[in-house]
Amino acid sequence: MKTVERAKTLETATFGAGCFWGVEALFMNTEGVRETAVGYMGGTVPNPTYEDVCTDQTGHAEVVQIVFDKAVISYDELLQLFWKNHDPTTLNRQGPDVGTQYRSAIFYHSEAQKATAIASKKALAQSGVYKKPIVTEITPAQTFYPAEEYHQKYLAKRGLHSCHL
Repeated sequence: MKTVERAKTLETATFGAGCFWGVEALFMNTEGVRETAVGYMGGTVPNPTYEDVCTDQTGHAEVVQIVFDKAVISYDELLQLFWKNHDPTTLNRQGPDVGTQYRSAIFYHSEAQKATAIASKKALAQSGVYKKPIVTEITPAQTFYPAEEYHQKYLAKRGLHSCHL
């Protein structure tokens, strides 16, 4: 496939589902995902650092930004992985991690992603899988601030597959 044709099949997705290390590990090993980067989105402070975000005062979520090939994996399939790999019913918490930076969030990059995310959330809520309400926010993507280099591919660099064993 020519480079120009290939570029037309690439799309960006951004998800917050707790500690970004584990979320990145999940998506970077998914067929069709071309790139991943961890960072911060959804807050009010420009250029936040990890230390800033950990104060729970910036409003940012820890997120993974994904570049994926729509010819290989759909946005809906990425959403299914997102839903299955965290608890979307816990407000500002995933496992032992507590704070707004660990919230469940979908940051959409297009109206099509917005519609797909809303439909996916509604279907999951109606499925009866969860007894509690799904608290995942679905909001427009904002500026993505890449996390510090030592956070990028953190688990892979250490030969680990998940944050919490």
